[in-house]
Amino acid sequence: MAKSEVRIDKWLWAVRIFKTRTIATEACKKGRVMIGDTPVKPSRTIKVDDIIKVRKPPVTYSFRVKALTENRLGAKLVPDYMENITPKSELDLLEIVKISGFVDRRKGLGRPTKREGRELSRFKEDSFDDGWDFDFDFDDDDNEYEEDR
Repeated sequence: MAKSEVRIDKWLWAVRIFKTRTIATEACKKGRVMIGDTPVKPSRTIKVDDIIKVRKPPVTYSFRVKALTENRLGAKLVPDYMENITPKSELDLLEIVKISGFVDRRKGLGRPTKREGRELSRFKEDSFDDGWDFDFDFDDDDNEYEEDR
């Protein structure tokens, strides 16, 4: 017999949005899980066709509940239980953050790793290697300016 309602923290864990139920519960307590635009408690029950928003900075994902379960699902079964309806603009934001993640480091993360350093160097070379020669010889320009006087 299928259930008509399931706790939101159990469902979020079961459909693999969060790795553990504890993390799902904490996300609810911190106001990162919403139904509509209202933050919900972990014990809130959900029904089929509810729209759930999960904020995992910098993106807010949106999911439509297709079926209910309290048991953890295999990854292949997840599409039968939920539909990802996250707007394309949010997913584009995620791509931008992935690309620029190693350039814009948050305070307190320490030095870049060796890999991040190589990626940063490669990025700088690709970005600024546009054929311009910035090695100007200013001494010649000064002499020409004085001759024109």
